[in-house]
This record gives sequence, structure tokens and C-alpha cells, in this order.
Amino acid sequence: MEKQTGCVHIYCGDGKGKTTCGMGLCTRAAGYGYRVLIYQFMKDNSTSERKVLLLSPNVTFVPGQDKIKFSFLMTPEEKAEQKRYYEEQFQKVTEKAVQEEYDVLFLDELVYTIGSKLFDEQLLLDFLDHKPEKLEVILTGQGPSEALMERADYVSELKKIKHPFDKGLAARDGIER
Repeated sequence: MEKQTGCVHIYCGDGKGKTTCGMGLCTRAAGYGYRVLIYQFMKDNSTSERKVLLLSPNVTFVPGQDKIKFSFLMTPEEKAEQKRYYEEQFQKVTEKAVQEEYDVLFLDELVYTIGSKLFDEQLLLDFLDHKPEKLEVILTGQGPSEALMERADYVSELKKIKHPFDKGLAARDGIER
């Protein structure tokens, strides 16, 4: 199967569906026979999309933490520890993607993690500047920098017009999580 040059995708904005778009692209790629590697920043290992995609032999999830604390509730010490953890995980995941020659790498919520000061953006920029030519990379989260958008081939913004959360409806299993 001849693969064309890998592109960089960013799904950003304040609207619902950034992760869903990334997971949809992973599903399409896996269905085509591409090998997909996924790591979810800022999320535990219980997201609903994980459960179904783990059934695909072409999809690999790198496990994250079992319990995640909202960044705005972290102490400065907890933030520093979390930043070290995420940067180590990034190194492990990207090395795995390169060494094992994955076709698609999805780094869910990494853009948000950068904005929350829990990840040094330069690590991502350096990786994108030197990634394997055929590796497709998917990134999600709010507020990508200009430097990150310059490196992307696709930037799609999901804009919230209306959301049930605004009326007090909590996130629902199978729909928002």
C-alpha cells in the first residue's frame, strides 16, 4: 500500500467535536489498513471512543493516567509534576510512532495541554519539523499558536453556537464522553 506524504491536522476551537473528528479520522485510517497510534492528554483511560477503537487490530492506545485532575485545580507543584509526566509520555509515544513505523499518530488534547502550561510547545514543534515524512499527525485542543498552525496542513475550527452545558446539562456518557 503506497502511502502519500503525511500531513498535520489540527482540530481546534470552542465547539464540541474536536476529539470526535480526530477519532473519526483514526477510524477511517484503520479501516483502510493504516496503523494508528493514539495518546490522550488530559483524559483518563475510560473514554467511550477508546472502547470501540480498541477492537480494531490496527489501533493502539498508549495508556495514560487513571485519574486526571483539572489543571485549574492543581497546585504549582502538581502542575510541574504533570508537565514532566506529559513531556515524558510525549517522548515515549513519538519514539514508538517513529520506531514502529505507524502511519497515523493522534495526540488528543495536546494543544489544550500546551495552553494550560502543562507541556512545552517547542517539543512538539521540533517533532513536527523532523517527523517521518509519511507520518500523519492529528492534534486537538483550543488555541493553537501561530507557529503550530504554520506547520499544519489542515486547521479546522469547531465553533460553539449553542451547547446544552450552557443550560446546565452535564456531559453525557456516549455523547460528550
